[in-house]
Order: sequence, then structure tokens, then C-alpha cells
Amino acid sequence: MKRKGIIIVVSGFSGAGKGTIMKELTKRYDQYALSISATTRNPREGEENGREYFFITTEEFEKLIAENGLIEHAKYVNNYYGTPRKYVEEKLSQGIDVILEIEIQGALQIKEQYSDAVLLFVMPPSAQVLEKRLRGRGTETDEVIAKRLARAKEEAVGIEKYDYIVVNDDLDECVEKVHEIIGSAHNTPDRNADFINEMREQLGKF
Repeated sequence: MKRKGIIIVVSGFSGAGKGTIMKELTKRYDQYALSISATTRNPREGEENGREYFFITTEEFEKLIAENGLIEHAKYVNNYYGTPRKYVEEKLSQGIDVILEIEIQGALQIKEQYSDAVLLFVMPPSAQVLEKRLRGRGTETDEVIAKRLARAKEEAVGIEKYDYIVVNDDLDECVEKVHEIIGSAHNTPDRNADFINEMREQLGKF
């Protein structure tokens, strides 16, 4: 039975630790590929083009939108973010699970196009921990932090649209929990329809 890749959408409040979780997953297990998003925001210290993101201009991004080169895109805190289509579909055809880090608007766009995508929402143990993590970055102004917290309040309304929530309190436990969820997703009947039908045909010969 050939294994088909699954799209795993990981969302969460800014500062919840979703990026760290995804990097740990790809480090520990070779069945995952981390999709690299395109964005118009400026790189943070230590980030490299083509590693964390493809950093492009607004004009370049809007050209990708016009050419249907993205499977989802959204504007967040005055910057565009989007997922290149070609990379994702190539990996899925190879049986690799593709992990996408995108916000709720983009996640729902993905679900419309790929109904079997698994949507995970990463949450901090509390709002107080979230604020502490945002300030601990030391990369953003008080104004941007306030915007991110306001955005988190808006996103909290849409969490029920996700398939699973994962609380990131202990990183190791959180990574293993996400891995278990994805493993279980591979065993649902709808993702194994070809195998089930083949078994029915074989049984029909007895």
C-alpha cells in the first residue's frame, strides 16, 4: 500500500512556539517536509532567504497571486504571507507529509482545496505566558507586540474550526503529541480508501 502525503497545517498565536515545534519534528523524523512560505516582511536577525522564508517584494508577491502560484495567501500585520503551490504538491506525491505554518485565514483556504488536510492549532498554557514569550524575543516594539496580542484575541474565536489543539507547555511532549496526531491521521478510512477497496475485491473472490 503506497503511502500518500498529508498536508499538516500548524497555526497558533504569534509567540506560541509553533515554528520551534515544526523544526523539531523535521529534525527528529524524516517523513516530514517543512514548506517554506513567501513573505513581504523584513527578515529578523539570523533569518536567511530560502530557509525561514522566501523574502520577496510586494510586487513579486502580487504577481504570484495573479499567476495562481500560491495555494493560500493572507495579509497579517501589514505584510503578505503565502504558500508556493509547486513545492507542496511535489512532496505530497512522494509520500511526504508537508507541514505548513500559516494563520487561520490561510488554513481555511487550504482546507477548502485539500479536504483531508489536518489542521492543528498551537496554544500557550496561558495568555500571560504568551505575552512573556513575545517580549522575550526582544525583536519587536511594544506597538507590534500589542498588535500581535490583539490579533491573538481575534484568532481565539476561530480555534473551533481546527481538527486538534496542542498546548505547548513542554516542548518535547508537544512535539511527540503532534507526531502522534499525524500518525493517527494516516490510519483513517478515508485516507486508505484504495486499500479498503482492494481488500473488498480480494474478499469477494472467496
